[in-house]
Amino acid sequence: MSMMSMRKQRQTMPSDVIVIGGGAAGMMAAHAAALYGKQVLLLEKNNRLGKKILITGKGRCNITNRCDTDTFIRNVPQNGRFLYSAVNQLTPEETISYFENSGLSVKTERGNRVFPVSDRAGDVADVLERNIRECGVEIRPERVTRILTEGGAARGVECESGERYLASSVILATGGLSYPRTGSTGDGYRLAENLGHRVTELKPSLIPIVTEEVWCKKAQGLSLKNVTLSLVDRRDEKVLYSELGEMLFTHFGVSGPLVLSASSHLRRMEPGRYLLRIDLKPGLSEKQLDARILRDFSEQANKDFGNSLGKLLPKKLIPVIVRLSEIPYDQKVNQITREMRGRLCGLIKNLTLTVSGFRPIEEAIITSGGVDVKEISPKTMESRLVKGLFFAGEVIDVDAYTGGFNLQIAFSTGYTAGINC
Repeated sequence: MSMMSMRKQRQTMPSDVIVIGGGAAGMMAAHAAALYGKQVLLLEKNNRLGKKILITGKGRCNITNRCDTDTFIRNVPQNGRFLYSAVNQLTPEETISYFENSGLSVKTERGNRVFPVSDRAGDVADVLERNIRECGVEIRPERVTRILTEGGAARGVECESGERYLASSVILATGGLSYPRTGSTGDGYRLAENLGHRVTELKPSLIPIVTEEVWCKKAQGLSLKNVTLSLVDRRDEKVLYSELGEMLFTHFGVSGPLVLSASSHLRRMEPGRYLLRIDLKPGLSEKQLDARILRDFSEQANKDFGNSLGKLLPKKLIPVIVRLSEIPYDQKVNQITREMRGRLCGLIKNLTLTVSGFRPIEEAIITSGGVDVKEISPKTMESRLVKGLFFAGEVIDVDAYTGGFNLQIAFSTGYTAGINC
């Protein structure tokens, strides 16, 4: 027998489980299945595993959120109840133990966000890859183009290379549409649709926001810390989101943790309908802020207004606030009236931006939408339409706020699929 025919024969030997996708969900699913004694083949089209993990948490990787199940579900606005069983199968605390028992030290930061002590996302990806390799998971660089079925059940996959791999179970963990350079190009949605599954509308979530106000460009690169950002629906003045934290001005509008979280509340984007309101001094009431401004002015009585705000505001924001206040830049501070101070206080406590849209979905951290959860068993992650087909991670129509919740969804659904396949 020639080497070529021997190699081809090995490639077509059946496995117990085929996992499509080597990200967080796929590697957790592969490890769980292998620990349960299954022969696992993992197929990943990228040249390395966990590519998207490397860019999460600004390269630090927010592994999970240290909270109970009910709190967790409250942070999943899209089909959160569907995840009760999966999150109880692998809780955030159990995820933390999983990594610590694998030699990765972790720490808990503000908002119960859990990070590796090293602050290196690569360490998280390395743990997952090492675990699956040590469990005997076979890894092959393949792009799957079709899931094979027989008699209404999954039987394997066909790849772009023309190769077929057979198995009695297939776990689809290909990610979403966000960050396509990491391999998230929507392959899983097409594979699921070809088998009759419904894929809900795909939209960006946890994504920078474009604003109507062009002055944001003047403040480009400015990072604000300890500000409160509120998202308001102009139709009824309802506050959809309000949180203290960090945000960033960009050439197109705003980004940063607060903005990404706010974006996940914009389920029905209509340009002009929503406002972002920034409280630059949330620790001060308007009365306290006015007293602070008066004190600053008294120390700089002969200065121009535009040169008097250095102690109060970031340098890049001063020209913006001056223009919006309609107080002349060269107005002497000892000539500024109570009415003028009132306008200044109002701006500092309620700097308003109008939402015009999102950045492209390719820039989103998470894709909202995916395989309809009504067609998936929440207890096993198995398809209700195709026996032996399982789903894990972002390909499912679930998404959460920032803070480690989305990676925990990947881990919990991956683990649940892996132990039930």
